Amino acid sequence: MEHDILIRSASLEDIPLIRDLASVIFPQTYREILSPEQTEYMMDWMYSAANLERQMKEQMHKYFIAEYGGIPCGYLSLSREGVADGHVLFHLQKIYVLPAFQGRHVGSALFSQALEFVRDACRDYPVRIELNVNRNNTRAVAYYKAKGMTVAREGDFPIGNGYYMNDYIMQLDI
Repeated sequence: MEHDILIRSASLEDIPLIRDLASVIFPQTYREILSPEQTEYMMDWMYSAANLERQMKEQMHKYFIAEYGGIPCGYLSLSREGVADGHVLFHLQKIYVLPAFQGRHVGSALFSQALEFVRDACRDYPVRIELNVNRNNTRAVAYYKAKGMTVAREGDFPIGNGYYMNDYIMQLDI
């Protein structure tokens, strides 16, 4: 039940927790989609302590932690990207839940937190949220479609070391 879910703002002190959660969630999520080498590369690229600290200190990303029954089990990261087509654009950078807590509405609570955050940040302006989703992650694509997001475009984005993110960019106007 959702009353067992707490979403709280993350701080610099939560960086080790985010890294611990990611070390379980990220490889599990992409085990059938990405090579172990690409997964390791992306973990280093996205979840290094230095990178997370820089994102938080420079207010590039706003992080939230989900707890279920007092147990940290997921996280969310958003960034404000500018303006597109008359909308203030936010990018949902990361939204992940530990496998053992999936199906308990934690992802929905995190998604609701993202919507609440962008609405509060831009009360007087139309807002668009975008999200990159791996094209081969059919479960995630279906999940976000069920949340009202649509596939706006797709791309193959080089991330270094010869690796690409092969994504749909999904969006939701609110």
